[in-house]
Amino acid sequence: MHKSRLAGFIIDCRTTDLQSAAGFWSGALGMEQHRLPGEEGEKYRRLVDPTERLHVEVQLVDHPSRVHLDIETDDIEAEVRRLEALGAIRVARIQSWWVMRAPTGQKFCVVNAGPGDFASNANQWP
Repeated sequence: MHKSRLAGFIIDCRTTDLQSAAGFWSGALGMEQHRLPGEEGEKYRRLVDPTERLHVEVQLVDHPSRVHLDIETDDIEAEVRRLEALGAIRVARIQSWWVMRAPTGQKFCVVNAGPGDFASNANQWP
């Protein structure tokens, strides 16, 4: 058995000014903006959900702008297989996570569970 749940949203921005893009979404969503450390800070800005429930990031991308969701899990391979059984397909493995495509075309990611209340608030799957 494994567990999974919605982790949050990634706002993909095709732009030359990540700071301004993150500033817009920070203001629009009422979430404080934080630069991530090291090289990640060149490509990502974290927006802090005041309820601490959702993980939200603004990401610099080369493809057209869009919003995608992340599903977090304690067993990436089991969750990917479960989603494939529902009709999703694997698109690419990036570091430790999978980019997937839903049967209706939307891309999303399956990522490792983060810290916090994951174990007590995730769905449990056989």
